[in-house]
Amino acid sequence: MFDHTKQQSDTLRLTRRPAADRGRANFGWLKSAHSFSFGQYYDESHMGFGNLRVINDDLVAGGMGFGEHPHRNAEIFSYVMGGALEHKDSMGNGSVVSAGGVQYMSAGSGVTHSEFNPSKTDEMRFLQVWLLPEVENTKPAYDTINLSTADKDGQLKLFLSRDGRDGSMKSQADASVYAATLDGGQTITTILKEGRKGWLQVADGTMHVNGLDLLKGDGLAIEGAGTLTFDQGENAEFLFFDLAL
Repeated sequence: MFDHTKQQSDTLRLTRRPAADRGRANFGWLKSAHSFSFGQYYDESHMGFGNLRVINDDLVAGGMGFGEHPHRNAEIFSYVMGGALEHKDSMGNGSVVSAGGVQYMSAGSGVTHSEFNPSKTDEMRFLQVWLLPEVENTKPAYDTINLSTADKDGQLKLFLSRDGRDGSMKSQADASVYAATLDGGQTITTILKEGRKGWLQVADGTMHVNGLDLLKGDGLAIEGAGTLTFDQGENAEFLFFDLAL
């Protein structure tokens, strides 16, 4: 469920999605928390938000992973929080992305891929996110980007966008996706414009958004328009999505 705790600023409406209310899956080798309906977790009130369809917080045991499987008409990225993620696909791509990196795949007209934890002993954690494309059945594509500690330190770092601006990976989804870390006295401000909606996902630590307290794993649905202030971070790392309605 969405938390009934809401806060308004300008014309903004902020609604917290508590970490504890997410759907859960535990397959032994995989422990996952679902912000939106996914797999065996179904909740008609949490089918997505705008063109944001999936946020899964996955913890994968050493040497395990997802075997070859198909996707179509989804913009998928994996934000690696710990360990490393090995990717192979039917386009001939193969790579290993370590913590701080992002792996992106535009499934378009159809692609198969696999994702594994290449370490035999260490767990791997990543956020897997699906966005809906503006146009279906485009040519599949793959890309990666590495985000340094400095890139995200007290600032929003754009890493995925519709137009590929500022060195970001180019997506078929009408969304701009940012990563940031926040600690101590750091403050970040941004403006959500009319005709857009936002989502914030706390990957680690704790923080405030316009005075609203958020914990690790919490999501925040943001509707309306106005200024957003991110502060009071304690070892916080988060993703911010500027989304189509």
